[in-house]
Amino acid sequence: MRRIAILLVFGWLVSFAARASSRPVEVHQLLALPQPETKVAALTLDACGGGYDAKLIRFLVEERIPATVFATRRWIARNAEGVAILRSHPELFDIEDHGANHVPAVIGLGRRVYGIAGNLDVAHLESEVRGGAAAVEAATGIAPHWYRAATAEYDPQALRVIVAMGYKVAGFSINADAGATLKREAIAARLNAVGPGDIIIAHMNKPGSDTAEGLASGLKSLRERGFEFVMLRDMEVRPRARAVTP
Repeated sequence: MRRIAILLVFGWLVSFAARASSRPVEVHQLLALPQPETKVAALTLDACGGGYDAKLIRFLVEERIPATVFATRRWIARNAEGVAILRSHPELFDIEDHGANHVPAVIGLGRRVYGIAGNLDVAHLESEVRGGAAAVEAATGIAPHWYRAATAEYDPQALRVIVAMGYKVAGFSINADAGATLKREAIAARLNAVGPGDIIIAHMNKPGSDTAEGLASGLKSLRERGFEFVMLRDMEVRPRARAVTP
């Protein structure tokens, strides 16, 4: 049944890609809950480049809040301490593939997302995905199963390639920190909108940002509302029909 569910979800991704224009789009998903009102959400953290937000990870460890981390090869190479802390808590953190060099999943000369250059061709995209996966496996001893591209946007061809490589594409439904650019109050307000099944995206590579404090405030409030948190490996996902929040 689990394999069938995976095939259905990622069959939807391929179908979505076939219908979409060449404009890159975000993949919006929710957890597939056993009951619609089950208060469960997933926290995902991107480690693109830059540093290690020790304050954020310390909070998650103290509060026993699990998270799925998407790390680039570049981040892994620069943050041995952060990798070691994550690996010391396998019950709380999965490290998954965010690519080798944080290249958006768009294909073609001159293609960019938020000013970041994409891949020249399919071979470059495959190298980006495999390079990130190899770094994760070398650091953890476990091959990743999930992939999230830089900027979390994809063009249709890139989506097809990533799925064909055997990866599950990690979407989201709540953008908590807008690339670690928001202030504490704004982050907490976005988390206040979390509902059953939401997948939260935030960042753990900018220790000078307000992300740690904003997530701490918002996640504590969710706990008080009765929410529990899971890693992506714990549940299936499904496409989100309505617009992402915010």
